Amino acid sequence: MIPRYSRPEMANIFEQENKFKIWLEVETLALEKMAELGTVPESAAIALREKGDFNVDRINEIEAEIHHDVIAFLTSVGEYVGEDSRYVHQGMTSSDVIDTSFAVMLTQAADLIIADLEKVMAALKKRSLEHKDTLCIGRSHGIHGEPTTFGMKLAGHYAAFKRARDRMINAKDEVSTITISGAVGTYATADMSIEAHVAEKLGLRPETVATQVIPRDRHAMFFATLGVVASSIENIAVEIRHLQRTEVREAEEFFSKNQKGSSAMPHKRNPIASENLTGQARIIRSAVIPALENVALWHERDISHSSVERTILPDALISADYSLNRLAKVIDQLLVYPDRMRHNLEMTGGLVFSQRTMLALTQNDISREDAYRIVQRNAMKVWEDRSTGKGTLTLRGMLESDPQVTEKLDKDALDAIFTYDAYTRNIDTIIKRALD
Repeated sequence: MIPRYSRPEMANIFEQENKFKIWLEVETLALEKMAELGTVPESAAIALREKGDFNVDRINEIEAEIHHDVIAFLTSVGEYVGEDSRYVHQGMTSSDVIDTSFAVMLTQAADLIIADLEKVMAALKKRSLEHKDTLCIGRSHGIHGEPTTFGMKLAGHYAAFKRARDRMINAKDEVSTITISGAVGTYATADMSIEAHVAEKLGLRPETVATQVIPRDRHAMFFATLGVVASSIENIAVEIRHLQRTEVREAEEFFSKNQKGSSAMPHKRNPIASENLTGQARIIRSAVIPALENVALWHERDISHSSVERTILPDALISADYSLNRLAKVIDQLLVYPDRMRHNLEMTGGLVFSQRTMLALTQNDISREDAYRIVQRNAMKVWEDRSTGKGTLTLRGMLESDPQVTEKLDKDALDAIFTYDAYTRNIDTIIKRALD
């Protein structure tokens, strides 16, 4: 992933230095258990623990010649350890090191993603409570529907990210397995207690049946979970982009004093962060299909998954980490315009009360079909009048001039219909249910 979209905390997990450091720890823990079992000299385990090291440039140099990264790594380690290095990796296969390291890196990354999700949740919770009573229009198909509050909108996104956090915790558990089971996973050359020892020391657990690799359905689940996180990021990013449109202008991203919006048009204030997050979501989700396709390997193993994982592992996780942190900042600094929300809410002349009017008529001996027809007839006149941009008609005014309505609904009944209280009376309960 390019530096522009990378945060050091996540990017460092996938640096070669960290990968080889994990490989060395796996080999060292395994050798220490072998020494305890008496299958290798204790001096070999001590030597590896005390002198074990590697040189990244040297590993790359060796790999360029032999085309095998694990052997290149072991050769570099051997140059530090000396004679005792012949005992390193005994009875193990490359996947024992690679897949165990993969699990460590995934759990390290998952911890950061979980913390990132909690940052987003904290920002959403704060702004949801701040705007729990801020009236705005709810839209379906992008068209005005009925009133809601901006706090409730944000509470819905909070609930989504809370689910995402819970899924990510489960996804971390899903990939927290290791294998040190030797060729084709039979433990013929690696005592099962070695795997158990390494797993315990790494805070992980042995894979149930590893063949020669950890089953990739685990990783597919992990990346699928990350894909859902990406969609939740895009969901709120798209909402912000729509709300920032000039015609809407109910909310917008923070615009700093010296910020520039366009190289050509000095007036522009663009939702660049939300657009960026929409794009990042595409990158993250692009890892899901390859991860699913990695599940089907030949027999006990092949390496068709390897090149895929070398790409999607850092790219998807670095993008997710970057995106969640940027989203938390966007939400925290989001500019909200309650007066504009109220203006937009009322711009259709009370059409938002159409359903309540229809229901009131049905409760006064008018069939639903007739009630719908009566209200729609009046509503469409208001709609067409307001569509000119100069209209002044209101739904209430039209209803008060319709004998079929006034026969059933008096002024007090219309007063009871044309109030926002009905739309807000449950908001506190809904938001509390989401945020608890």
